[in-house]
Amino acid sequence: MENILAPSILSANFADMASDFRILEKGGVKWLHVDVMDGLFVPNISLGLTVISSIRKATDMFFDVHLMIVDPIRYIDEFAKAGADLISFHLEATENADAVIDKIRATGKKVGIVIKPKTPTEILLPYVEKVDDIMIMSVEPGFGGQSYIPGSTKRIAEVKAMAMEKNPECLIEVDGGVTFANIPEITGAGANVLVAGSAVYKGDIAANLLKFKEVFPGCLAE
Repeated sequence: MENILAPSILSANFADMASDFRILEKGGVKWLHVDVMDGLFVPNISLGLTVISSIRKATDMFFDVHLMIVDPIRYIDEFAKAGADLISFHLEATENADAVIDKIRATGKKVGIVIKPKTPTEILLPYVEKVDDIMIMSVEPGFGGQSYIPGSTKRIAEVKAMAMEKNPECLIEVDGGVTFANIPEITGAGANVLVAGSAVYKGDIAANLLKFKEVFPGCLAE
């Protein structure tokens, strides 16, 4: 299955995001991870629909939109229209995950489902066959720059096993604390989509992408 690096724009240079995009595209980045926080589901507020619509005009990269918002079904149509390619929502943020999945499908976008670090992985079982992507949060959602929670590796392996049994084409995505040092552990457990912030943007972006090519083969387009 294809490996994918999804740089998180929360760590980008907001004063000149278009320049960052050009460096990412030249380096072969295929996905861009876009975090949306409402200040309710998580204790922080981040990018909204207007920003997504604006940056959509600046790049053709695949938009991996991660909704950290209460009752996400309210805004699915709007995020689809703003330019999302994959819309992921938290299982903990809705009382009717099937309805959210159906709503995303109706827009023609890919569907992702996300769980927090303390949510049992078994809760995903009814949905594994219904989604394109399962994201395991390896930090508490809401803030960038956190350290990887060690117990996440076991959780990744559990979710990968579920997917292999019920939906082998499902992508296994990990978000939080990804570093060059722990990538072998994370991918060894079964992840094939990695969200990274400071590991991509801190220092020389182009040089960092070359490191990703070494430790996460195939994650960038040639």
